[in-house]
Parts: sequence; C-alpha cells; structure tokens
Amino acid sequence: MICPKCKTEYPDDVKTCATCNVPLVPSLENPESEDWTIVYTTDAEYKADMLKANLEGAGIETLIIKQKDTSFPAVGNLAVVKVIVPASKSQDALAIIEDINKQAPDAADE
Repeated sequence: MICPKCKTEYPDDVKTCATCNVPLVPSLENPESEDWTIVYTTDAEYKADMLKANLEGAGIETLIIKQKDTSFPAVGNLAVVKVIVPASKSQDALAIIEDINKQAPDAADE
C-alpha cells in the first residue's frame, strides 16, 4: 500500500498513512501508463532527487518512492528511497546512472 500524498510505502495490512492521515492506495500507477521498474535505491533522499532531475532532463519520466516509517522511532536513517522509471526507459536510465557514477565514483550508492 502506498500513500498518494507523500508516496510512503506500507505493508498491505496498513490502511492509513501515519504521516498524512489519508487512505492508502494499492499502487500509484496511472492506468494509461506502462509498468515501472526500480533503477536505483538509496538511503539519502537528496541523491534520489538529484538523479530524478538528471533523468527528467534526459526526457525520462521518473518517480521517487520513499519508504520511511515515521511511526517507529529509531536511531539512524532506516529509510529506503527508490527511483523508478517506465520499464521501456529502464535501459536508458541505467546507462545515465552508470555515466553519473563513473563521473563521481565516491557518490555511487547502489
């Protein structure tokens, strides 16, 4: 289940977003769009945001899914942030990500 507002992913038995207090939906897929695939995961939201900007600059529609449990206090960052693109564009997206990681190998996070 996913929050349509903050895009946080929850287990199937959760029905309401703990942060936004809105009903969760099974998916965020647009009925007119195709399947989406994960091309990158990180624990830093800013990295996903920068990657999204690069991919969208190349004409690849990109979404970020944040999996952060705000109802469970924990030390450290346990969040997982996923960058997803349409399946038909995944190879192009992976090539761009690889190029970015070659330019800044210390910023690679996969």
